[in-house]
Amino acid sequence: MPSNEWLLITVGAILVNNVVLSRILGICPFLGVSKRLKTALGMSGAVVFVMTIASFVTAVLYQLLLKTELTIAGRTVDLSFTRILLFIVVIASLVQIVEILLKKFSPKLYAALGIYLPLITTNCAVLGAAELNAKVGRGIIESTVFGCATGIGFGLALLLFASLRERLELAKVPKAFQGTAIALITAGILAMAFMGFSGLVK
Repeated sequence: MPSNEWLLITVGAILVNNVVLSRILGICPFLGVSKRLKTALGMSGAVVFVMTIASFVTAVLYQLLLKTELTIAGRTVDLSFTRILLFIVVIASLVQIVEILLKKFSPKLYAALGIYLPLITTNCAVLGAAELNAKVGRGIIESTVFGCATGIGFGLALLLFASLRERLELAKVPKAFQGTAIALITAGILAMAFMGFSGLVK
């Protein structure tokens, strides 16, 4: 794969088609874990790890099992309809591994992430990256790069949003806009800011 294609995939996934701010996937952990920068950093690392490994594993399984038609007892069987189910099983398994590792090596971060760590299993951003790879027909290496870049894009948006929310705690926000309302307005403005990258990659 040419080096400029690597760059296009990476820049496109991080800035132009950011999974949270452009594709509107993974909003639940984006809003839930963004109150503190430290928690957002831990969540970003977990999502990058899970999304990269999940993209690699799902791409391998898709190329080896689902993309090719199998012949069983003289009949041709197309297993591509099981794609979503297989992707969910792979992602759920990886999240369990991350949860066990965090509980063992970083109990404070594990406690801080709370319910949002198991929610990576149902984070549509992780499943969306795997599904986009299969839909576009990327190879194993391209899928892994896209998954990693998408995770970095998710982490970038999460860290920017968390830092803005920490600053907003010190600001005098009108009573009607306090809490979730100002968080959603801030997320919308951040999404509009990322629209400035829209012409960077076609």
